[in-house]
Amino acid sequence: MNKGSELSIVNCQWSIGQHLAKYFCVIAVILCVTSCGPYTFRDVSIDYSKVKTVKVGFIDNKARYINPQLSPRLTDNLKQKINSYTKLTQVTGDDANYQINGFINRYDVSTSAISSNQSATNRLTVAANITFFNAVDNKTDNFTVSRDFDFSATLSLQQAENQLLDDIINQLTDQIFNHIFSNW
Repeated sequence: MNKGSELSIVNCQWSIGQHLAKYFCVIAVILCVTSCGPYTFRDVSIDYSKVKTVKVGFIDNKARYINPQLSPRLTDNLKQKINSYTKLTQVTGDDANYQINGFINRYDVSTSAISSNQSATNRLTVAANITFFNAVDNKTDNFTVSRDFDFSATLSLQQAENQLLDDIINQLTDQIFNHIFSNW
């Protein structure tokens, strides 16, 4: 092998190495951007020097139609989310710095799409009225969270609930959490 071909091989290897390095840098940037979850402690707006405790009351179901799983699962999911994404200690007493109470006030089914003069898609609307009391600042915030969930009209309500319940709970929990802790 002569010196010219050795130099050509070295240049080729160096060029391939440059391309691989660029490729790995792009992959690393993509992984960093996509691996960041939507919730971190930076997203939570809590002054931990003043606020230490939170009480989550049972979110009762006062809607016309009552799904027996909704209230306990929504309450539990909200407690878990607060535990996972904040440094607050959950307590059961009324002396908590933050107090969250509420009730489900809407659980209604309506037709959302019609095809050939019959229902093609139904919509389940779920809403909860939430009261957030900040004892540190002596402020109360009453707000409503609501979501629509479409499902095929060929499904019964019970079949749709089986498919949608996890999504309902997660979306309502996210709305409540974001309103209280992320200033949304």
